Amino acid sequence: MTDWLVRTFVPDADNVASPAVRTRYGLVASITCIACNVALCLGKGAVGLLFGSVSIVADAVNNLSDASSNVVSLLGFKLASRPADEEHPYGHGRYEYLAGLMVAVLVCAIGLNLLGSSVEKILHPEPTEFGPAVVVVLVGSMLVKLWMSAFNRRLGRAISSDTLEATAVDSRNDVISTAAVLASAVISQLAGFDLDGWAGLAVGGFICWSGIELVQEAISPLLGKVPDPAYVEHIRTKIMSYPGVLGTHDLMVHDYGPGRQFASAHVEMAAEGDPLQQHDLLDNIEQDFKTEEGLVMTLHYDPIVTNDPQVRDMRHWIDLTVKGIDPALSIHDLRCVPGPTHTNVIFDCVRPADFALTAGELRKRISELVRERYPRAICKITIDDSYVSSRQ
Repeated sequence: MTDWLVRTFVPDADNVASPAVRTRYGLVASITCIACNVALCLGKGAVGLLFGSVSIVADAVNNLSDASSNVVSLLGFKLASRPADEEHPYGHGRYEYLAGLMVAVLVCAIGLNLLGSSVEKILHPEPTEFGPAVVVVLVGSMLVKLWMSAFNRRLGRAISSDTLEATAVDSRNDVISTAAVLASAVISQLAGFDLDGWAGLAVGGFICWSGIELVQEAISPLLGKVPDPAYVEHIRTKIMSYPGVLGTHDLMVHDYGPGRQFASAHVEMAAEGDPLQQHDLLDNIEQDFKTEEGLVMTLHYDPIVTNDPQVRDMRHWIDLTVKGIDPALSIHDLRCVPGPTHTNVIFDCVRPADFALTAGELRKRISELVRERYPRAICKITIDDSYVSSRQ
C-alpha cells in the first residue's frame, strides 16, 4: 500500500533532496492520515455514543485531534515549500516547525478536555454497554493505526522529516491508548465494575503527556537545536578529505527548516602554500557541498605555519595537554611571536557550552600548564564556545 501511494502520487520519488519532491511526500502522508483518522473518529464516535462509553468517545476525539494535526501538518508542508523572497531570503522552511508546535498545543488541549470528561464520568458514573461492535471497531482501529505508524515512519525517514516521525510515534501511542480502552471494556464486563471513566482518564493523561513532549520537540529547532552529531562528523570528514586541508574548526550549522541548512567553518591550510590555489580549493569544497548535498557552505582560510618544527611540536603538545583537561576541548590557530624576554603563544580553545570551568578559569589552567613546559611562554588564549556539540 505504501509503495503504491508513493509511486502514484510522488513523481521522481527517489530525488528526496528536491524541495518539490519533499513537499509531495508530506502532502501524501498528511492527506492519507486525514482520511484514516476521520474514518476512525466516525466509527468510534458512533459506537461510543451508542454504547455510552466515554473512553471510546475519548478515543474518537483523539482521532479527530489527530486529523486536525494532519491538517496543520498539511498546511505546514505547503507553506514551507514557498520559495525565498526579499523579506525571507532563507526561505519559509520553518513553517514546518511552527506547524509541529501548533499540533503539539492542540494535542495538549484535547488531552485536558478528555481529562475533564473522564473525571465527570468517575464522579457521576453511568452504565456502559458492551458488545461485539465495540471489539470490532477498537481492534480495527489498532490495526489501522499500526499501519499508519509504519507508513509515517517510512516516509519520515525517506525525507528526514521530524514532523512525520512524530506522527508515526503518535500513531503508535494511539495503538497503546486504544488497547487500554479495549482492556477496560473487557475487564468491566467480566468484573462487573465500570472502569470506563478511569480508562478515559488514563487516555487523557497519556495524550497530555505526549502533547507536552511534542511541544518540547517542536520548540527545540526553533530555538536553535544542536545539529545531529553524525551530520557534524560527516561535514568535518568531508572537508578533511580534500588534499591540503590540515584541520577544520569553528563549524556552525544554521537550520532554516528541513532541507534548508547553511553552514560555515574555518579550514586550516599550510601558510607556505599559494593563496590563490588555497582559495580555489575552498571554492571547490563549497561548491561540492552545494551540488551534492544542497548545503550552502561558507569556508574561511586559516594559514598554519608548517615549516617550523618548534611551533609544530608546541602545537601538538598543547593540543594533547588541553585534551588531558577534558577530551571535549580543542585548540586551533596557534602561532608564536618571539621576543627578547618571552614568547607570546596565541591560540583559540573551543569548549562545550556547559563546561564546568569558566572562560577565565580555563584560560588560567591552560596557561599554568604551558608555563611549566615552556617557561618563556605567555599564553594569549581566546575561549570559543562550540555550536555543534553538547554533553550527553
